[in-house]
Amino acid sequence: MKFFIDTANLDQIREAQALGILDGVTTNPSLMAKEGISGDEAVKAHYKAICDIVDGDVSAEVISTDFEGMVREGEALAALHENIVVKVPMIQEGIKAISHFTDHGIRTNCTLIFSPGQALVAAKAGASYVSPFIGRLDDISSDGMDLIEDIRNIFDNYDFGTEILAASVRGPMHVIECAKLGADVMTLEGRPVNLDLGFVRVKAAAVACGRVRDDAIHQNQLRALINVQRAAAAAFTAILIVVAHSIRRRAVGQHQFLEAQLPVNPKMRG
Repeated sequence: MKFFIDTANLDQIREAQALGILDGVTTNPSLMAKEGISGDEAVKAHYKAICDIVDGDVSAEVISTDFEGMVREGEALAALHENIVVKVPMIQEGIKAISHFTDHGIRTNCTLIFSPGQALVAAKAGASYVSPFIGRLDDISSDGMDLIEDIRNIFDNYDFGTEILAASVRGPMHVIECAKLGADVMTLEGRPVNLDLGFVRVKAAAVACGRVRDDAIHQNQLRALINVQRAAAAAFTAILIVVAHSIRRRAVGQHQFLEAQLPVNPKMRG
């Protein structure tokens, strides 16, 4: 399974890259706006900066919702760097755009997938990735894992090369269940030290390591205290033995003295 991080924050991306397990980045206009990136040139420069950090696919999303607009934006984004994957929404015009991009050798990520049928259509159009939003389905009392399983079965039945990129991940079990069901990619929101990468749970692991360290220190201190107590007990025991011997010698001496002072009974003589 590949791990992507869902952010436009360069520091977060660098931090994730330093872990050695980052395979790519997903972004969207909202994430760009969150970082204060606005304007066509600034957005393009930011995508280039992300590509310079990550040696993997970077999803860059179009804003337009019409065919011509998506094609124009997508071609401009794809020209920025070889790692750019154009993210296109699952709408009718989006499927047309994906077909166009496929014919022109531009890789795509079809986002906002909520049903197996949508994933099938996107794969037929040649999408490189489909992004099922599993957390959004859970929010409306549907099981996002059922969607992953259905898409996996369909893609395997027909040998589609489209990869399943699980998005809208809400917790540790989403990660594990998607891995068990065969999702190709997991995109995770937020800072990697909080990686609600749950099964790794780097922050929790760090806390646990701290507790283990503190426990080890406590145990060492406890052992030292026990050793001191044992030494003190041994010393006290030695003192008691000396005192006991002294008392015994004194008692024997007193007994002998008393015997010497008492008159001898004639009947006791041989």
